Amino acid sequence: MNWDWEVFLQDPGGQHATYWQWLLSAWGWTLSVSLLALALALLMGFVIGMLRTLPDRPGWVLFGTGWTELFRNIPLLLQIFLWYHVIPALIPPLKELSGFTLVVLALGFFTSARISEQVYSGIKALPKGQRYAALAMGMTTAQSYRYVLLPCAFRIILPPLVNEMMGIVKNSSVAFAVSVSELTMFALQVQEETARGVEVYLAVTGLYIVSALAINRLMAWVERHVQIPGLQLSGAAGGGH
Repeated sequence: MNWDWEVFLQDPGGQHATYWQWLLSAWGWTLSVSLLALALALLMGFVIGMLRTLPDRPGWVLFGTGWTELFRNIPLLLQIFLWYHVIPALIPPLKELSGFTLVVLALGFFTSARISEQVYSGIKALPKGQRYAALAMGMTTAQSYRYVLLPCAFRIILPPLVNEMMGIVKNSSVAFAVSVSELTMFALQVQEETARGVEVYLAVTGLYIVSALAINRLMAWVERHVQIPGLQLSGAAGGGH
């Protein structure tokens, strides 16, 4: 096989001087989509997960369960198309949003449903006495979640949460379907222009791996700093101890 890595030094004849610069720009778009969607997913996931565990609040529990089941059971690619083609037609003000923003919303809400299930399971796994003890100390419901339940649940759900955070980088590849110039779209276009698919797809694959591993190592650091002395979460953050 004849390798030609100099293809990345060629001029694509567009807004980027070389394919290498285009690759870095596409990587930047991928990271932007992933990080913004992750921030949205964590926020909504923790809120929805908490709502599903509220005592004596059947309305909020029903809302949280409905949110989780809705976004978890529709394929991500279909959700991308719904946000891009259908929802703006139903809600005209959303027509002003860019494809990038719509992808962030779709990916963020999709992942939030998965995170909410983990938060729900983590809180339910705690002994009921922790909630009662917090309330007996005079804490409000919100304070019991902030100072007692969520910190303990976070340690329980950290391993699967890391998987979701790594997965959102990989799932960002669906953004190519609505013409967001991320890595997958770059690979498709450059392969067509240069016929050097092997080099292009290897380079893109390497950047996806680097991105996911960076999150893995970051969360391994977080795990070490939130771990209760004397206890260890098995398999958390890929076992990076």
